[in-house]
Amino acid sequence: MKIISKNFKLLTVFLLVIGTTACSDDDDNTVTPTPAPTTVVDVALANNLTSLAAALEATDLVTTLQGDGPFTVFAPTNDAFEQLLSDTGLDLDNLSADEEALVKNILLNHVIIGSTLTSTDLVDAGSGYTNTAATGPNDANLSIYFTTNDGVALNGSSTVTSADNIASNGIVHIVDEVIALPTIATFATTNPALSNLVAALQLADTETPTVPYIATVSDAATGPFTVFAPSNDAFANLLLELDPSGNTALADLDPATVDAVLTYHIVSGNIQSSGLPNGVVTTLGGDITADNTAFTLTDPNDRVSNIVSSLVDIQSINGVVHVIDTVLLPAP
Repeated sequence: MKIISKNFKLLTVFLLVIGTTACSDDDDNTVTPTPAPTTVVDVALANNLTSLAAALEATDLVTTLQGDGPFTVFAPTNDAFEQLLSDTGLDLDNLSADEEALVKNILLNHVIIGSTLTSTDLVDAGSGYTNTAATGPNDANLSIYFTTNDGVALNGSSTVTSADNIASNGIVHIVDEVIALPTIATFATTNPALSNLVAALQLADTETPTVPYIATVSDAATGPFTVFAPSNDAFANLLLELDPSGNTALADLDPATVDAVLTYHIVSGNIQSSGLPNGVVTTLGGDITADNTAFTLTDPNDRVSNIVSSLVDIQSINGVVHVIDTVLLPAP
């Protein structure tokens, strides 16, 4: 990988900017220049993140991140970038137009525009979703899921190793892994509140489902799909509805039945909450009814499910997820 020349060029520019000496109008008068702002790009270089700098240059993002911001940047280490390039076979000195667009979107998936999120801000929040500058279907900004129970982790895999590197236009947190463009599976598997949904998908896959669920939601090239994702409590309530004794577990259900139920939670297309229609919505299993004022879905059995307003528009590269509080059922 030929990144040495790129790194040298960026480092030279950086040194020229910060290394300007006092200049004189004559022998007796000197003018001390105003120090240049230390942007998030400068902070990356100061931390020897040369691979990140090379990738920013290769995708014309240096100027963007030298802008006013504010930016929160999760900056991968050199080793993390080397791993990405090794895994993908990408050469930053020889990118096709499609490859450059891909690398640019991956880099933007590490940038939150419009806010400076410190590690304290993240820890105080505990966990949650926010949007990055990367885009997915319909140019919707991708979501990123953070947790703080064991350090700050992004999308369940990338961990902050050096937090709160302050810049004049934002903040840089160094991470140990490149944050891949998320799929629906990324968000289903990283949020423990959706573990029953993952179990249901796996159960349906044990026979011959109408949709190969895990493979489909994990494939960045599929879709896009809109998934109405029942919470863990929604599945627990369904099991009690089916067996008030509480002796039926999710694994006890017939996979074919689970498959039929899941199809009523998947819609073709990327429908964010602002585009939710008022009326019939055609799922892969059949029609349900949406009320975009009450923010509810009604299945063919007149069972009403509330869309959880704080957990909507969880945007991935292959679709969008909205969490609901009641499992939708097919017509009997």
